[in-house]
Formats: sequence, C-alpha cells, structure tokens
Amino acid sequence: MEEILTKLPFWDKLTKPEQDLVLSSAVIQKYDAGQMIHTCDKQCVGLVYVISGNVRLYLLSEEGREVTLFHVLAGDTCVISASCVMEQISFHNELSAAEKTEILIIPAAVFGRIIKDNIYVRCHMYEQTSKALSDSMWVIQQIIFKSIDSRVASFLLEESDRTGSDTLNITQETIATEINTAREVVARMLKRFATEGYIQNQRGKIIITDADALEDIAG
Repeated sequence: MEEILTKLPFWDKLTKPEQDLVLSSAVIQKYDAGQMIHTCDKQCVGLVYVISGNVRLYLLSEEGREVTLFHVLAGDTCVISASCVMEQISFHNELSAAEKTEILIIPAAVFGRIIKDNIYVRCHMYEQTSKALSDSMWVIQQIIFKSIDSRVASFLLEESDRTGSDTLNITQETIATEINTAREVVARMLKRFATEGYIQNQRGKIIITDADALEDIAG
C-alpha cells in the first residue's frame, strides 16, 4: 500500500500525521470492464488514483443516454469523484471501469480534511478540476461543431495511438459510447470507411489500412 501511495503527486507534500491518516484509511479496489465505480445516487467515493486500467467519467440523462466526458488513466488522479467535499463541482457524474482496472481510493471524509489543512493538496485539486473542465469543454465542442465522420476518424486514430496498433479490438457500441452518438450512426460511418478502403471492419475488430485518409477526415 505505502509503495503505491508514494506515487500520489502530492504525497511528499503531506505531513507525517496526514500520511499516516491516508495510509490507515486508503483502500485498493479492483473492477472488471464495465463495472460501476460510482453513481450519482450513491455517496461520493473520494479521491481516486488509478493504479492500472482506465476509468471513464460520464453524464447519464434521465432517458439513459450517456455522454463520455473524459478518461482517467493509470498514474492519474480523479478529484471529480470527491465532489461532495468540493464546492466547485456541482454536477452529477458516473464513473465506471472502461477495462479491467485497479484503483486506490482515499475516502471523501479523509480527503476533505486534507484539502482543508494542506495547501499543496488544495492546489492539486484545483489543477485537476481545471483539467477536467477543459477536457469536458473539448468534448462539448466536438459534439456541437465536428461532423460525425470527423469524430469517428479522430477516435480511431486516437485509439490506435493509445494502443500502439492499427488493429483495434473494439465494438461499434463502444465507439458510439465514446463519441456520444448512436451505434447505428457509427455502423454506417464504419461501412463507408471500409468501402473507401480506409479500414477493414470485422466483428469486434477494426483494422486501420489508410491512416493518412483518416487524418484528412479528422481535420
């Protein structure tokens, strides 16, 4: 546990009593892909540090529509999950594991005490909140201003860059969730890309065959 805690970006800025408090209260949780970490109708989790895997933060409408805001990857923290101790965050959000994921959680009550007393942790919280806002605004801009073909092409290229492979083990449903549109829309766009020779569209798998063409579409 202590070895993982030392990777927190503010660990060396904590006082010894604060470190002891975190050490005695932090927990490690493991989640399978798709498993919920936090929902807006439950008590907030606290500070989340991703040890491995990928956490997706999104909004959920009353009709069940999801809007993905951003992902928190291994080595990053998510302060939005501690919204109950942060007056700056007033919107409801959901967190789920995008893949097999392991996280460390500092409970909300403990994190709230540390924020109050430690200016370094408070600064980290503000920085992460600012980044979350920036990432969320980028998503809104994509939805409002970019065409669907550009959004699909951008996602495929970003996923290829993230995984380091032109072969993407991903479903149409996942792509639709990530770019905030309907699966049928993604299916039509992938069919068009395949017809044009930009990709090979297989069941549960997409192979990029012309990245340059996708980059032109992505803009």
